[in-house]
Amino acid sequence: MTLKERFKLWLPAMIWMVIIFFISGQPINNPGVAFSWLDFIFKKTGHLTEYAILYGLIFRAVSQKGKFTYKKIFMTAFVLGLIYALTDEWHQTFVTGREGTLRDVGFDSLGMLAGLIITRNWL
Repeated sequence: MTLKERFKLWLPAMIWMVIIFFISGQPINNPGVAFSWLDFIFKKTGHLTEYAILYGLIFRAVSQKGKFTYKKIFMTAFVLGLIYALTDEWHQTFVTGREGTLRDVGFDSLGMLAGLIITRNWL
């Protein structure tokens, strides 16, 4: 596989990572707002959705190499997504009004597990 072909495989995942990075880099300037279940559900559903999509895009790129077993493809996609989730939460610690939490990495991981289930059912 040529470098150009690999780049084309990874480009959608990289673009999606940039989108996640941009969204999580938006400052929050309302620290005094009271807790809202609706807001919480909306934000956590966002985590689940964006990381399910990321998992699928990484899975697509990894699975085209042809060298891995399905188990290794699933695990590689999950580990790469988890590493990105951790770095994204760390990135948020530098953004005004945001914090990086392991709880959010947990929601990201649940999203990737949903992506894994969806991907498995399609194959």
